[in-house]
Amino acid sequence: MAKLKGRTVTESKVEMVEVVLPNDANPLGNILGGKVMHLMDMAGAICAHRHARSHVVTASVDTLDFLHPVRVGQIIILRAFLTRVFHTSMEVEVNVLLEDYIQGERRQTSSAFFTYVAVDQSGKPIAAPPLLPQTTQERHRYREALERRRRRLALAARAHRRYFEKEASV
Repeated sequence: MAKLKGRTVTESKVEMVEVVLPNDANPLGNILGGKVMHLMDMAGAICAHRHARSHVVTASVDTLDFLHPVRVGQIIILRAFLTRVFHTSMEVEVNVLLEDYIQGERRQTSSAFFTYVAVDQSGKPIAAPPLLPQTTQERHRYREALERRRRRLALAARAHRRYFEKEASV
């Protein structure tokens, strides 16, 4: 089997920009959290698609906190980039900023790490190309991703055990 050619973080970076409209908002005029999550997943998936040049599926999302409300009429900016590739899975960091173009302000509202798995046409996992970190910051994020992955796998194993223990007792 041929070795996959590595790709840089820059080759798959994504930036999406949208205006928050009333149909995306709750009665208080803030964008719905589910809409933000959807946009984050879209930005992250596009990033993973670009890197793997294949279909991808979302495998997990780390903790997602909403730090500031984004109001109708403000702009939401989503930035996604790969932090690490394992074998078939890829960790993508997605950051969300709000831009109030009237006030001339930007601030981060949320961020999360998404894990995507590269898959073939039938949904079977396939190898993803290695990530080639170029900058000091990219190398730092690359190293940190391994610890996050270890925590994710440990949490998933605990949840799996609890589920099957509960099923066995029913």
